[in-house]
Amino acid sequence: MRKKKTWMLILTAVIVCGISSILYISSHPNQMNTKNADAGAAFNALQFKVTKEDLVNSIEVKGKSSYEKETRVYAPFTGEIKAWHITDGAQVKKGQQLFELDATPLRSEIAALQSNLKKQKLEADLANFKAAGPGGDTVAAGAVSEDDARQRFAASEGRKIQEQLNAVNDQSIQLQLAKKQEKVEQASFVAPENGIFLFEDSSKIPKSVEESVRIGKIVDLTRLQLVCTVGEFDVFRIKPDMLVQVKVDALKQKKLQGKVEKVSKFAKSGTEQGTSSAQFEVTISLEPNEQLIAGLSLSGTIETDKKPQTIVVPTLAVLHEKEVYYVMLQTAQGVERREIEIGLETPEKTEVLKGLNEGDTVVLQ
Repeated sequence: MRKKKTWMLILTAVIVCGISSILYISSHPNQMNTKNADAGAAFNALQFKVTKEDLVNSIEVKGKSSYEKETRVYAPFTGEIKAWHITDGAQVKKGQQLFELDATPLRSEIAALQSNLKKQKLEADLANFKAAGPGGDTVAAGAVSEDDARQRFAASEGRKIQEQLNAVNDQSIQLQLAKKQEKVEQASFVAPENGIFLFEDSSKIPKSVEESVRIGKIVDLTRLQLVCTVGEFDVFRIKPDMLVQVKVDALKQKKLQGKVEKVSKFAKSGTEQGTSSAQFEVTISLEPNEQLIAGLSLSGTIETDKKPQTIVVPTLAVLHEKEVYYVMLQTAQGVERREIEIGLETPEKTEVLKGLNEGDTVVLQ
C-alpha cells in the first residue's frame, strides 16, 4: 500500500513539473525566439575576404562613331558638270581629278571684261590726244579771256578726275578677272586630301552645281572617334589621354581601345539652368578597325583612377557614422567593430588604407 502511494506521488510530481515547464515556455516566447534568431543571424551573416588587387574607377559613356577628319568639297563656281571621274565611296588621292566643270560661260565673261579694259584704255588715250592737240591747253598768255580760262581749267580738272575713275575701274575689273581666272583653273577639280569620297546625296549624282554649295566630302576611314556627353559631376574626373574600353553595340564581341582626346570646357547649348545637370562633350579617338564605320552606337568605359595591388574590401561591407568608417571584423573572440581609413571608392570595391590586412574576414549581419 505504501509503495503504491509512493508511485502516485512521483507520477504527480512529474506531471506538475511538465505542466510548469509548458507554462514557462509559453509565458517567455521572446527569450526563446531571441536565442534562435541569434543563432540564425550568426549562421546567415555575409562574410567577405579582404583582398589585394588592382582597383579601377571608371565612368560609363554612350555615343555615336564619327569620322575624325572630314574634308568637305564645295563647287568652285556655278556650272554644268562635263564629266565625273570618281564614284561614291571611291578611294581618292590628294591631287586626283574628281570632276570637270564647263567653264565656257566664265571664259566669255573674262573676254568681255578684257574688252572693257581695252575700250576704256582707248577712250582715255583719245581724250588725252584731243587735249594735247591744236587749241589745247597751250595758248599764249593774254590771248585767252577770263571765261575761256575758267573753261580750260574745268576741262583740265575734269580729265584728271576721269583718269582717277578709269584707274579705279581698271582695278575693279582686274580683280574680277583674277577671281574668274582662278575659278576657270578649278574647272578641273582635284581632291584636296586622301581618303574616301562620299556624295552629299549618294542616290543622285549631280549634273550641275551651284557655287559654294557642298557636293560631298572626303573622309579618312582610318581615323574615327566616339563623341559622347557626360554630366557636370563627371566632367572634372576626365582628362585627355585617359584610356577607354569601347564596345560596339551591333558587334557584341568587338572590343576596341580608345583614348580621350578632348573634353569640352563649355556646356552644350540648349542645357536649361535649374532643370537638369549640364552636359559636356567628350571626344574619344578610336583605334583603326575594318568593321568600324561612322554612325554606329558605341559604349565606352573611361578609366579615371587606378590603384595597382591595393587592399580592398567590398563597398557593401563598409559602414560609417558621420566621418568615421568601420567594418565588422571576424576575430577568434567573435565579431568586433574595426575603424578603417578608406581611399579610392567604386560601386563594388573600396580601398582600405589603414585598419585591415589581406586575408581578414569582414561580416555584414
